[in-house]
Amino acid sequence: MTSPTPNPARGEEVVALDRKHVFHSWSAQGALNPLPIAAAEGSYFWDYEGTRYLDFSSQLVNTNIGHQHPKVVAAIQEQAAKLSTIAPQHANDARSEAARLISELAPPNHNKIFFTNGGADAIENAVRMARLHTGRHKVLSAYRSYHGNTATAVTLTGDPRRWPNETGIAGIVHFFGPYPYRSAFWADSDEQEADRALEHLESVIQFEGPQTIAALTLESVVGTAGVLIPPAHYLAGVRELCTKYGIIYIADEVMAGFGRTGDWFAFDHFGVEPDLITFAKGVNSGYVPVGGVVISDEIAATFDERVFPGGLTYSGHPLAAASIVGTINAMREEGIVENAKAIGENVLGPGLRELAERHPVIGEVRGLGVFWALDLVKNRDTREMLVPYNAAGAANAPMVELVGACKSRGLMPFVNYNRLHVVPPCTVSETEAKEGLALLDDAFGAIAHHYVG
Repeated sequence: MTSPTPNPARGEEVVALDRKHVFHSWSAQGALNPLPIAAAEGSYFWDYEGTRYLDFSSQLVNTNIGHQHPKVVAAIQEQAAKLSTIAPQHANDARSEAARLISELAPPNHNKIFFTNGGADAIENAVRMARLHTGRHKVLSAYRSYHGNTATAVTLTGDPRRWPNETGIAGIVHFFGPYPYRSAFWADSDEQEADRALEHLESVIQFEGPQTIAALTLESVVGTAGVLIPPAHYLAGVRELCTKYGIIYIADEVMAGFGRTGDWFAFDHFGVEPDLITFAKGVNSGYVPVGGVVISDEIAATFDERVFPGGLTYSGHPLAAASIVGTINAMREEGIVENAKAIGENVLGPGLRELAERHPVIGEVRGLGVFWALDLVKNRDTREMLVPYNAAGAANAPMVELVGACKSRGLMPFVNYNRLHVVPPCTVSETEAKEGLALLDDAFGAIAHHYVG
């Protein structure tokens, strides 16, 4: 599309109404100054001033199919004209087809889908299924993780958003997963990191009592907490431990799934089969709120004669289901997952490593597909983070400057603590990816003075 006609006055009205009536998530309300968005298409969006931004954030790492994909928009419109809503106790063709398509992408013997409204309640219900199936109550999750904002999901989360929300959800135990660049295990190779992380995990299981542990929840590739790619045999080791101790392995694919890593599911890279798989975000790029749980046949059979005590008014909502069908079909027809893989291997990976050669503030580059992170440092030798963990105020100034430098150049970044994540849509073209790399190159020059190594 061409740039929308600038309308600054309308942008001011939108912001004024937002500030008067909208309560924002994860924010102190008084300091907010949200950017009003007028239009979007593909890898770009525009504000009311007419400024175009290349979306290297995919919003919240969810617009995998890009903005306003015509096939998905059409699928929603056609469904709205036919059946806009229906209660979940009834069958509808859109939900049935969405479930069929998702189960086809899942490992064998995963034939049932429970639909939710998003990723957090997918985690919530997966944990409930695991506890009921095993008769156990504890759940393990990694410190470097984010699983959502509902009560159980946020308690499972490892990052500091958990701290003010720990209000009584029992049985959650955290452990350290592998992170070779900042190893908690004094490892000097990826293989050693995986081995020691697995030894640590088994020790946690043994000291917590295997007979008390219902499930282990793990992002296949850790998302918000750093785009951490597990060493080659780590997930296979996790699978073995879960099998050994009768623990349900829940793969959180909310952010990493549906093309983000260059495969349909991130765990596909590692040849493992989880028991439960949670999804949301990329399954329909967030065009309509939706999430869900892919359930193994064994766990599904637990509820053949036993009532599953959970449900949502909008479970399998027809508009959401239609958007899933439109998304998966478009991704297959247009080779979008394959495009994500090729862009990662041929453009983003090499390009980001070249940036690291020019900008010492980039301590490490890591990623797959269109899922990359730059670990930013003050000193490469000591690996001191550019800003402290959970930095706020003046301590976070370098990252604020970096975000400002990106936005002023027409690039929308995704940042978390001392990291900049490079996460464009799976539909991003080679030209767009190279445009983004050039803008990042320029933006990193603006914060070079913060490097002291």
